[in-house]
Parts: sequence; structure tokens; C-alpha cells
Amino acid sequence: MADQYQLIADAAGWAACYEALRRAPRFAVDVEANSLHAYRERVCLLQFSTEDADFIVDPLAGLDLSPLGGLLADPSVEKIFHSSDYDLALLKTQYNWTVCNLFDTMWAGRVLGFKKMGLAAVLEDLLGVCLSKKFQKANWARRPLPENWLDYASNDTRYLLPLRDRLAERLQAEGRMEEALEIFAAGCEVEPIVRPFDVESFWTIQGVRALEPRAQAVFRALFVWRENEAKRRDVPPFKVINNQSLLLVAKAAAGGEGPLTRAPGVSDKTLARLGGGLQAAVEKGRKAPLPKPPKRGERRQTGKPGFLQRYDALLEWRKKAAQLRGVESDVILSRRTAKELAEKCPVTPEDLEGIASLGPFRRERYAGDILKVLKESK
Repeated sequence: MADQYQLIADAAGWAACYEALRRAPRFAVDVEANSLHAYRERVCLLQFSTEDADFIVDPLAGLDLSPLGGLLADPSVEKIFHSSDYDLALLKTQYNWTVCNLFDTMWAGRVLGFKKMGLAAVLEDLLGVCLSKKFQKANWARRPLPENWLDYASNDTRYLLPLRDRLAERLQAEGRMEEALEIFAAGCEVEPIVRPFDVESFWTIQGVRALEPRAQAVFRALFVWRENEAKRRDVPPFKVINNQSLLLVAKAAAGGEGPLTRAPGVSDKTLARLGGGLQAAVEKGRKAPLPKPPKRGERRQTGKPGFLQRYDALLEWRKKAAQLRGVESDVILSRRTAKELAEKCPVTPEDLEGIASLGPFRRERYAGDILKVLKESK
């Protein structure tokens, strides 16, 4: 219900909201973006909950949100997220904000060995709260937002504080708090989201390798056209035309000449809607040199000699260690840390102190295993 939260869309409301957050020793945070509806997503809502109030802030209302960056970076204030990875990267990308003193309820559950860590599932299991997942794929850039969408968004932070406390009790009881805090701190070290377009990534799409060579050339041209069209229209590429339809168009176009009037499996309406741009891409692909597929399983050797062997060995070790503990493998060791270890190849426990992404908990707990894996994989 609307009276359960405050919708912040003007300067006065934002000033009051910020003051409430500034006074709070901790607050919950969530971010809604429009990743399924835009070529490059942007922050469309920011939700906050303190012990006393729930807020939904509209970043599209022209508010000066810059003071929030300092508050998020304040180590004396705890910020509670659920599954923070994408949210923190998005905040870094759009605002260059960094979060300090994080408690991530999703990661807390994973450290405890929970298998279902979607917010709805864990709230039902631990707090008996049943939430709808109906609007997970909503276009949060829409304005005005329907009231039931706002109710849904507010629920994403409303229960995070009691959930955090319930999980913290279990972490303390099982002696896992130090490990969880180390994961939370590592999660704050995020890079901005960068998605450069790689033309040759078309080979990774299922079904492309099964096409005959001329159809592959047409598909490549269509793939580039679709990316440019998505960027022009500010929609995700799949909303221009999906991969399966693109395969069918490429197959039909490679077997004929002149305008493409039919592609079995693709509606005539779709072909007409895409119009001259698609036809131009088809003609370009018909005349283009045949692309040469990369070798299957080909991996680029990077860094020091033996990097891939060491990296693969570390991933295999973490998988077995995770199975023994009953957790997911990235609870034991992140891929980022595995890459750093494989690149720097430490030999002694003292060398491990130079691995920036390997915190003290993991150094103490896994030093012997890690050094043994690296030694045996040379």
C-alpha cells in the first residue's frame, strides 16, 4: 500500500529522506534498473528502509543525489543489500559510487549453505513472509509507475533488516561471520560495467556453427546490423529480433538472391517490420568473405606460462572443497582470486599476502591447499 512507503520525487522529499538515512546506523538498499528494456541499462529506482521508514527514490525526477555517494561510502553506516553484485556495479557505473560496510543477505545465506537464495524464497523460509515475484521483469523506466509496482519495489527492502539479523545470528552461531564479512568486503571492490561489442562473438550463439558457410557470413552481417539497430532504438538486441529468428533469416537468405520475402519460421510481419535495414544486411552478408570459425575449445593463453593449467587446477580444487562443505564453489574462492593466484603463482605463505583479493580468513584457512595445488599444476 502507498502509505507504507514514501515516494521521493522532489527536492524537499529527497532532503527529508537523506536526513533520515544520515541519522540511521544502518539501512537497507535495493536498485531497480531497466536492463530488459534498454540497450544500456540505467538506475530507475532506489529503495531504502531504515528501522522506522521505507523510501522509494525516483532518480529520473532530476534530483541531486550526489550526497548519497558519501553516505554509501561511510564505513560507520551499515548498508544491507540482497544480492548486491549487480547493484554495486550499476551504482559504480552510473554514479561512480562505492559502498563500504556491506552486509549482503544473499551471500550470508550462501556461506551458511542455503541452496535457494532468491529474496522471496529466503524470506518465506526464515521470516514466513510471502512476496510476489510478478514484476521482476518490469520496465522500471516507465512513468508514472503503477502503485502495485511501487508496492513490489518497496518490499525488496522492507524486510532486509530483520532478515539480516536472523542470518547474522546463524553466522555467529556457526562461526562463519568472519568468512562472511570477508566476502562482503570483497564484494565492494567492483568495476564499472563495460560491454564492448565483439563482432566475432556471433560464433558463441547456439546454432551458428551448424549453418553452411554462406549462411554464417549472412548471420555475421545480420548480427552487426542488429547491434547497431538496438543501439539506435535504445532496446536490447533481442527486442529487435531474437537469435533463433536471426538464424532462420540467415539460412533462408543464403539460399537465394534479391529481396528476402520469406524465411520459414519467421513471420512475414516481422520481416516487413525490420524492412530495409535487414535487407541491406542480407545483401552485405551474401557478398562478404566467408568467416573462419575459431577452433572449438580454443582458449587464449594469458599471463605467465602455465596460467591456464594453474587456473583450472584451482577451480577443480575449489569445487571439491565446496562439495565437502556443502556450499557453492565461489564461497570457497572467487574466480577473480583464482585468476590472481594463477597469474602471480605464490610459493610461500608469505607470498599469499601479496594476493590482494585473498583476504586473511582464506589465507589462514586454505594456504596449504592453495600452495599445494599451484605447485602440483606447474
